[in-house]
Amino acid sequence: MTAYRTMHLRDPLDDTSTTTFGAFAQEVFGHLPRQDQRRWAETYLKGLLGTPGKKSVRRMASAVSAAPTASQSLHQFISASPWPWDPARRALARWSGQRAAVRAWTLAPIVAPKRGLHSVGVHRRYDAAAGRVINCQVGIGLHLSTCCGDVPVDWRLHLPETWCADPELRQRARIPDSGDPRPLWELGLEMVDTLAAQSAATPPPVVADGRELGDAVALANGLSTRCCKFLVSVPGNLTLHAGPHPGSRPLRLDTPARLHAPRSPRALWTLSGPVHLPGAHHTMRLLAKWHPARTRPARIWMTNLVHAGLDDLLALVGTQAGTKATMQSLREDFGLLDFEGRSFPGWHRHTTLVSAAYGWHRLSGASGHAHGRDGREPRAAAAPPSGFRQVSC
Repeated sequence: MTAYRTMHLRDPLDDTSTTTFGAFAQEVFGHLPRQDQRRWAETYLKGLLGTPGKKSVRRMASAVSAAPTASQSLHQFISASPWPWDPARRALARWSGQRAAVRAWTLAPIVAPKRGLHSVGVHRRYDAAAGRVINCQVGIGLHLSTCCGDVPVDWRLHLPETWCADPELRQRARIPDSGDPRPLWELGLEMVDTLAAQSAATPPPVVADGRELGDAVALANGLSTRCCKFLVSVPGNLTLHAGPHPGSRPLRLDTPARLHAPRSPRALWTLSGPVHLPGAHHTMRLLAKWHPARTRPARIWMTNLVHAGLDDLLALVGTQAGTKATMQSLREDFGLLDFEGRSFPGWHRHTTLVSAAYGWHRLSGASGHAHGRDGREPRAAAAPPSGFRQVSC
């Protein structure tokens, strides 16, 4: 097994925070069995925090070391060295929860454009942000939405059927036997299960844009059967049953008369009475945000928090803005899309280290030590919604 060579760091963190940062790196990556692995994990974190511009392995190695072999060693650590990422993600979730009150778990997809065809999971699909079909990897992250900003603590990579069915592709990308072509909403439920299993307290509400995850109904049904509280954005053409019983009249959401518009021009939000998904017995409500013209809702959310007040639900809606800002910062300032490797393990290790770097930046009080694109400070997280109250489950 290849041993990494010792290098001399040019520490991007000042002396006042180095000890604390070292303790953080030890807490999150102390499970790694070898000392050199733990050392390179800390070095990779410093590279993510201290490298201006693109966070390629070569640029990070140059930013934190004068040794000519640093780039090769960092590449070896992230792509080839056999170390598990799940313990680091559990440790990061625990560390984050100890430093900030968790308001919700949020699910958000990530699309990474790719030029070639060799990166694991790469395929062609329509990207709404780009407005066209692109070559890309697609993943999904689970974030802790806290009073101090979001922290991503788990990730899944979407694997298309073409990658899962081809033994040569699987071997080349080192896709494990458990890797299969599941949709994003199902991968999101798996992360919820994983985090719930390691949480002693009752899980907070799960917030997601079901329109981005492939099937809002399947996601809502999956969360309901798990007894998870949730707020999920749904498409306007969804059909539900309105009333206290599952067999009541159908409700098609894109019919303006079906949802009552606000009575006041200044009231842009309404809550419906009880509704049910077809074939389900879980009682839900709809939260609608209206266009000023009040002809049809601009956005619709479905929730099983049937006793929550409007202010509490709006606070949960606000977590989506925080997650969106976090994802943008992860892409632009913390190198989430900059991984140049091609393997399944490499992708998961890189996303884990990016999450840890962002968690340190957001919750340690040392946010000034990170460097975004062109050397500027990373963008600030969206402010928590004012007047937030913990939603009762």
